[in-house]
Amino acid sequence: MKQRFCIGFEVHQPYRLKKGFIPDFSSGTEDPMERYFDDTNKEILLRVCDKCYEPATSIILEQLDDGFCCAFSLSGVLVEQLYKWAPDVLDLFKQAARHKNVEMIGQTYFHSISSLFWTMDEFCNQVNLHRDLLKEVFGVNPQVFENTEFLFDNRIAATVKELGFKACFTEGVDHILGWRSPNYLYQCAGLPVIMRNFKLSDDIAFRFTSQDWDAWPLTADKYANWVSQTPGDFIPVFIDYETIGEHYWVESGIHEFFRHLGSEMQKSDVRMVKPSDILSFPVRDEFSIPLPLSWADAEKDGTAWIENRKQKNAFSAVQRAASFCKDKHTWRCLQISDHFYYMSCKHGSCGEVHNYFSHQPEHEAFITYMDILADFVERSIPAMDKKEFLYPLRTVSIDDAFYFSSPVGYTGHVAFDMDQFAEMLQVTPSDSIEFHHKNGDFAHWCRFIIKDEPLARAIEDAQNRQDLILAADTRRHELWNALR
Repeated sequence: MKQRFCIGFEVHQPYRLKKGFIPDFSSGTEDPMERYFDDTNKEILLRVCDKCYEPATSIILEQLDDGFCCAFSLSGVLVEQLYKWAPDVLDLFKQAARHKNVEMIGQTYFHSISSLFWTMDEFCNQVNLHRDLLKEVFGVNPQVFENTEFLFDNRIAATVKELGFKACFTEGVDHILGWRSPNYLYQCAGLPVIMRNFKLSDDIAFRFTSQDWDAWPLTADKYANWVSQTPGDFIPVFIDYETIGEHYWVESGIHEFFRHLGSEMQKSDVRMVKPSDILSFPVRDEFSIPLPLSWADAEKDGTAWIENRKQKNAFSAVQRAASFCKDKHTWRCLQISDHFYYMSCKHGSCGEVHNYFSHQPEHEAFITYMDILADFVERSIPAMDKKEFLYPLRTVSIDDAFYFSSPVGYTGHVAFDMDQFAEMLQVTPSDSIEFHHKNGDFAHWCRFIIKDEPLARAIEDAQNRQDLILAADTRRHELWNALR
């Protein structure tokens, strides 16, 4: 029996934030997309279109009638950029989507980290937005799902199933698969799961130009032979589309590799199939995945986006910002996974990959993000109902955040809003609490930065740490309850 080969492409470009952004809380009518997002986004998109999207999609289109099959997962924010700046390239993707040998699969519209939020409501909203986009732009209704960067766990699986998808991709990580092969269909929370064969995927995506690799140079016939000799019901491969011309330039031979891949698969008696074609295979086992998987970094978990304090502060702040804005599009653009990826402090080979993709150094990326979020929130509040209750709960800028110090220096704890302030009062070392309370720093911050006089007075009346915690918790709950 012929081996079956299923290849999918992640196609995404973020809206990168504006470097060196300076908050300005005065009123104005400037378009938020122009205010917060960098002018280089157009330049980068056009470069990637020229190097990858246009030639790679043309190469694939030439082979579809001859049996080449593939899947595309295009983020909504990429489609927006193509619509504005490269409509001819968008037309190529539309042409591909109309072919019977191409499958368009679902993801979150904003390629966001919303699947890791405290609730799944926003994730569901973005999945449905993306599904509507695929129907409107490409005329398709996706049956298979691929979450941002392959993020996946029990909760995500159950939600994707509830949303009506027939299967989901994720990473074939060793600690889940154990002795099993990724080349079979599995199940999690009742949802069929296609687990990427990361070895055969990374042969293309990470080792293609490595002259130290004993299999270099990788040619289409060699790769097709490997696939034909690999046991399993099917071989699931998934890579970043930018691999074809952007990560590896045309001089590397990557275009020629894909130009001949389809014909070489046929010569090796390998049938190329779409993701939905492999769902007829039996489910071989069921997994419980309590903690998120992903295809990122050596850890293959969620730490590429939420590990250090900067990332966790930004992650909490963007979720809280949901209550402060009517402009959901801009808020959702601030959930794009790349913003959090740029804040990573990892070292070694993982750190090198982060630095390759990052728009800014990690600390600058964090400062830019928090200042833009603070500016967006504060400028949004005047248009909201009950703004007098919202205002003290807002996120503040980097310069206005409360940095907890002790007599010997900074403790590493920081608060960007009243909620975080209440939380930090519980975990910050006692000498820091005593130092700031004695100096009147807490009351000053609440009165002049947060601008909440009731909390400032309650802080001044507090006699000890427990009184401070009670004052902050009581006040923040009063404000949130007033908003309900």
